[in-house]
Amino acid sequence: MATAAPYDLTIDCGGDRFPVSGSCPRLSWKPPTGTTASTGHELEIHIDGRPTQTATAGGRLYVDWPSEPLHSGERVRWRVRTRADMQVSEWSAWHDFEAGLLDEDWTAHWITPADDPQAAHRPPGTRPAHVLCATFTTTETVRARLYSTALGVYEAFVNGERAGTAELAPGSTSYDRTLYAQAADVTDAVRPGTNTIEVVLSDGWYRGRVGAFRKPAGWGELLAARLELHLEHADGTRQVVRSDERWTSAPGRITRADLMDGQVTDFTLPYGPGRPVLVDAVTAPRIDWSPAPPVRRIEDRPVVSLTRLPDGAWIADFGQNASGWIVLTDLGPAGTRTVIDHGEHLDPVTGDLTTSHLDIQRPGDPVTVFVQHDEAVSSGAAGEVFEPRHTVHGFRYARLKRGEVPLDSSSLAMRVVHTDLRPTGSFACSHQDLNRLHEVARWSFRGNAVDVPTDCPTRERIGWTGDYQVFLPSATRLYDVSGFSRKWLRSVRDDQLDDGRIANFSPDGRRIKLRGDQRLDLMTGSAGWGDAIVLVPWELYETYGDRRVLDENWDAMVRWVEWALTTARTARHPSRVARSAEPLPHEEFIWDGSFHWGEWCEPKPRAADGSLIEPEDDEPEAWMKTDKGEVGTAFLYRSTSTLARIARVLGRETDAVRYTRLAERIMEAWRTEFLDGSGRTTVDTQASYVRALAYGLAPDKLRDAVAARLAALIEAAGTHLGTGFLSTAHLLPVLADTGHADLAYRVLLQRTSPSWLAMLDRGATTVWEDWDGVDESGVAHDSLNHYSKGAVIGFLHTHTLGLRQAGNSVAWERFVVAPVPHASVDWARGTFESPRGTISVEWRTEGDELHVTVDVPPTSTATVILPDSAETPLGPGQTTIRKRVGVR
Repeated sequence: MATAAPYDLTIDCGGDRFPVSGSCPRLSWKPPTGTTASTGHELEIHIDGRPTQTATAGGRLYVDWPSEPLHSGERVRWRVRTRADMQVSEWSAWHDFEAGLLDEDWTAHWITPADDPQAAHRPPGTRPAHVLCATFTTTETVRARLYSTALGVYEAFVNGERAGTAELAPGSTSYDRTLYAQAADVTDAVRPGTNTIEVVLSDGWYRGRVGAFRKPAGWGELLAARLELHLEHADGTRQVVRSDERWTSAPGRITRADLMDGQVTDFTLPYGPGRPVLVDAVTAPRIDWSPAPPVRRIEDRPVVSLTRLPDGAWIADFGQNASGWIVLTDLGPAGTRTVIDHGEHLDPVTGDLTTSHLDIQRPGDPVTVFVQHDEAVSSGAAGEVFEPRHTVHGFRYARLKRGEVPLDSSSLAMRVVHTDLRPTGSFACSHQDLNRLHEVARWSFRGNAVDVPTDCPTRERIGWTGDYQVFLPSATRLYDVSGFSRKWLRSVRDDQLDDGRIANFSPDGRRIKLRGDQRLDLMTGSAGWGDAIVLVPWELYETYGDRRVLDENWDAMVRWVEWALTTARTARHPSRVARSAEPLPHEEFIWDGSFHWGEWCEPKPRAADGSLIEPEDDEPEAWMKTDKGEVGTAFLYRSTSTLARIARVLGRETDAVRYTRLAERIMEAWRTEFLDGSGRTTVDTQASYVRALAYGLAPDKLRDAVAARLAALIEAAGTHLGTGFLSTAHLLPVLADTGHADLAYRVLLQRTSPSWLAMLDRGATTVWEDWDGVDESGVAHDSLNHYSKGAVIGFLHTHTLGLRQAGNSVAWERFVVAPVPHASVDWARGTFESPRGTISVEWRTEGDELHVTVDVPPTSTATVILPDSAETPLGPGQTTIRKRVGVR
């Protein structure tokens, strides 16, 4: 008897238009209705040139490759069906993928543009892109695969047709250790006879500007590309075209290209004469294949308004802060120069573009002026389009100047560009402001998911570890970020310092692990940031059930935690030295003697009338010397206790016992140093109480007192939050979970700053770095697209909707539906595409009756917990519960 078939077959690898793997991909699929945990699985696998193979599997998530390792370029078709007792399901649809060109099989040379050694001496931001070119002759071709990569950002073309849809390839990695290649089907572009293959190559992440101070990336001096075109002919013969000494290079029409600064394209320039390339002038790591989806052009947004300024410039408003670039289809008559500057904000007086809030200055240094500047010079040719694909910008507004040449809004569009993540979750409720907040936070993450998770798409654009570990639980409810996160974690490991510290951001183009910058070295190793190496893999394991993500990061986790333990034992904050020349016994586990960013971006203090109190600037770096031992010790406990749990999952029982005991000692040290018998912390901040509750640091007998003090501080602040980067995501959940749900909603719905809705009321379309990113006068401050504080939308999913994974569950084997209704929210609905299938939750209130409908996917179980604490267990399928609970 046949039943429904498994579906959503995948491998744990990325790819552009088709999945591309290494030699041993892992297989996953979703179960059909009726599947149980004990159901077996049969696989049928077809590999080019091999007999059909069959295999069995007990699990269905990240199943190890059940055959011999794949060879380069082999094509695979596979399908699966379930078998339990006497029932056999239908076969799934076929899933196709290919093995990439494995490192040991590459025969192409690295080629460098002939004039790149001279270009390398020019400052980054002023260098051109180069065109590398070769011709080849072939016969009728039935299959053509282009395998390519670069040290720099590249585009490849065959007979003028662009290969693939990936943007900003090969992506951002720690280029000293990791480099990914791309594969593209170019069969339709190849023709019998003479063909041309071209590569446009620019600095990209490899050699361009990096970070807020726009220092040059330190991965290498010379750009290079490497590619092979594999052709299969109609007569069965094969041909390989590879990069080698026969290629030439020439200046192109892109006269300046930098990911941060922008791109200049002069369409009037003729292509220069080709010169022989330099061959194997660079060294590079082994070529690998990324687990992440590529960066792509996701959508186009039209101009919302186009306004002419008195000086003749045009201001284009696209209505949404995002990452990407502008596409301009009308460049004007020959010789017309269009100048485009991009930004997030308009001056409230003049209406002109302003970016001064993104300028930055280190004490004693000149101001680093923020720039996102493109230019296009028209040749007058019909159909000419400017699309600057060797840069990327964060912007909502653009300022365009082109003299007296008119500009029509129909010729202008924002092209949104970021990693093509698969959406996995939805949320909506009766409160439109909360729906808007959810959308704003989602856009903020989208703008910061450009190949790696960045802090902002404007000023810095680097993969700050703290930001991502804070937002990841919310990100998993929006998109499938498994491969995206694994790719980034590889760079985090690559950048780890020899002493075990984790770099503040990865990929680290500043290469702090080389210890060449004393200031950066001093500021590396912060609690909440370096802890991402432990907390991010654990979150991925719990969400997706991928045990390998724990195993491949284990050594890095241990080195980080051991460095933090050693630092806690051997270094003391001056305040504790002043208290006692000899450390008190518990101080062995107080992590206070090294640099911590602390509770970054807490709200600024305010006067009684609500106006901001600006801090004194007598000692602008005084915060570096502040005792942040409470934060450091709390995270030391969190990472050490998490490491103990990871050790158990990996079967490392000795390690599990050791780190469990250490975590207990750290907890006792935190309580001794920072918590008194009445439930007050020594620092007495909202953030400290949030950590005490969220991390389980407060003993059970004091949890009510700790929660009451947190609530009292919030009430004293006029129901305003006082938390920053590290604790804001946990604020509302701990309030709701400790009996203060009404206060949680009052904070969530607060309309005066600091609050989320104040951001929205002042025009935010993405989440701001500073709670007052745009002040009451309309003046901008700091980045207007920093997703960290957007982690609040996790509360919308876990509490407003009420959907959360059960404790000690992995891959959503068990989950809880426990909605927290409020007078301001009449209904909520949402979905989550879990590893086991689609979970759907919808609830609504009708008078004093609550209606809850839940869809439970196969192999999952659920428990519905109503506001009166009544519990109802559910199995797979749809169930509706109606109960009078007096929620109104």
